[in-house]
Amino acid sequence: MKVLLGTTNPSKVKRFADLLSGYNVNLYTLKDLNITAEPEEKGKTPEENAIIKAKFYSDYFDVVICNDSGLYFEELHLTDSRQPGLNIRMPYGNKRLNDDEMIEYYSNLISSLGGKVTAFYLDGIAVYNKGKIISFMDNGEITRTDSFFMISKASSKRHEGWPLDSLSIRKSTNKYFVDSDVSESKDNIFIDDYRNRIIDFLVNSLGL
Repeated sequence: MKVLLGTTNPSKVKRFADLLSGYNVNLYTLKDLNITAEPEEKGKTPEENAIIKAKFYSDYFDVVICNDSGLYFEELHLTDSRQPGLNIRMPYGNKRLNDDEMIEYYSNLISSLGGKVTAFYLDGIAVYNKGKIISFMDNGEITRTDSFFMISKASSKRHEGWPLDSLSIRKSTNKYFVDSDVSESKDNIFIDDYRNRIIDFLVNSLGL
């Protein structure tokens, strides 16, 4: 099955390739198809934004997977203007930050909050297949159980496309995401039972 992954983020490409390994799926990216157009993401949740993107890119491909994420700090109220939320790369609606700028911005923010925060992701996925859009998002209480620490001091290592992995620490090992051994490494959003639910969703919505 040929599937368009609605992203240019190399880390997202690797993530979905890993999730769908073992299945007969050929993933194509926006870059592969020279697609530069982008939808206006006005959703209030990661799931709503993923749906918006899946509908938009369905004009270009028959089967599409789109993903959107929100990052939240437990130390901040959900309505606090400093909360990363859906605007991880564009805090306060300003210009889009590159990877290095993101590390600098969030390092300074976390420093202002005491140097260490407890963080969790809310993640939404939408699949367009055969004229129908199916979407998925776990509730916040479930994903909070997979929370992790973020600190103001960055690792020197980088995951291209996921710069905040350089500030993120696993509770179980006290290691940076970018420094974890392969045997310890889990996807920074899709882990354990949650990862299995994502795989089941993809398999069912793609008809694999």
